[in-house]
Amino acid sequence: MNRFVLGGTGSGVGKTTFTIGIMRALMKRGLTIQGFKCGPDYIDPTYHTAVTKRPSRNIDSFMMDHDTVRAIVAKASQDADVAMIEGVMGFYDGKSPLSNEGSAAHISEITNSPVILIVNAASMARSVSAIVKGFQMLDENSNIVGVITNQLGSKSHFEIVKTAIEQECGIPVIGYLPKGAVLAMPSRHLGLVPAIERGDLDSYFDNLAEAIEETVNIEQLLEITRVQPIHVSASIFDAQPGRQEVHIAVARDAAFNFYYEENLELLRAYGATLHFFSPLQNEVVPIEAQGLYIGGGFPEEFAKTLVKNERTKQSIRAVIERGLPTLAECGGFMYLTEEIVNRQEQAFPMLGVIPGRVRMQDRLAAIGYREITGVTGNFLIGKEERAKGHEFHYSTYDGEHKTSAYFSKGRFRAQQEGYLHKNLVAGYTHFHFASNPQLVKNWLSACLEGQQ
Repeated sequence: MNRFVLGGTGSGVGKTTFTIGIMRALMKRGLTIQGFKCGPDYIDPTYHTAVTKRPSRNIDSFMMDHDTVRAIVAKASQDADVAMIEGVMGFYDGKSPLSNEGSAAHISEITNSPVILIVNAASMARSVSAIVKGFQMLDENSNIVGVITNQLGSKSHFEIVKTAIEQECGIPVIGYLPKGAVLAMPSRHLGLVPAIERGDLDSYFDNLAEAIEETVNIEQLLEITRVQPIHVSASIFDAQPGRQEVHIAVARDAAFNFYYEENLELLRAYGATLHFFSPLQNEVVPIEAQGLYIGGGFPEEFAKTLVKNERTKQSIRAVIERGLPTLAECGGFMYLTEEIVNRQEQAFPMLGVIPGRVRMQDRLAAIGYREITGVTGNFLIGKEERAKGHEFHYSTYDGEHKTSAYFSKGRFRAQQEGYLHKNLVAGYTHFHFASNPQLVKNWLSACLEGQQ
């Protein structure tokens, strides 16, 4: 099969543009494509899924162990012709400036995947080869097998940088995109999911594939990225022995759609049947639910609709009050507060389950990996139990409550986080259950105890 990482020299060099364009071009050849994203990002996998019509998977060498990374890649791509892994930030950028952990380089090494390096070559000629050479030499396991250049001025400019790189670095330059060859990427958050569901972006994907096919040698790409499939005998995602059936309601629509697919798979592996419902469509929590999961997303962008949907609001309030073990992450946490105040200072009443309000702001409020330790009374992650996750949001929480849900440690801070009350665990952090599947067992056990 073909499997490769599309890495970049940094953020903004065109990784997502080339990823979805190449995906579409390969699909036009009748190939089945499986997408992956290095790191915790939710937006880029949404694009992958829209193009390939298969759920894209997050793989992260900080939040999950190496065997789990390999298991995810093996299982998801077993019936695919090509596995494409989009990198994160710069190729070597991850959790720490002192190691490759959490980087695209680390994922490449763990999965034994060759790398196509994307370089912005604007206003450069021979100097581009020095950049590529540096990426080759920083780590002897880099496995960079080819280069694609972006933002070139002309075909003759491409020939210059191609000649320089191939002479100095000994690897092929398989194509480029000239400046202005494609339109800017559509909005990466506002209305992304409904736009995809309506098919509004299909023409953009097609135009991008056509542009890439004109200047990128797709056949050469396939030639240099042939690898052996990854074989895994057993994994944490296999059906677990002795599991008992539990019903979990999951809020999922354009407002709440940030879920790691592996979280949902682990819930199923341990016996959960998932029932999806849409707060945007004013749907109620399914009656058979023994637990509730409200993930992240953009509730602030759909606040006018969410405010009006009283059936959903009353339904969620009722099951939380009744004691259904509930996990609300980031956007779900925001939805459960008293109100969301947008950037225009408009206030939208939410469920009022959590005292206080959240305020949107223009600058990022928090970003980064989190190491999480539980507290007494938390049904999901008990005292001294540990897990890993990620935090990314533009809002701040303004409120007071007696009990925090967990202890959260990032690179620059360590503090108590979230809201804990009875069987409600809420906060800004997105948990990754693959970092500690015990969380899934804890949750389902709490659901069964509540039912009894």
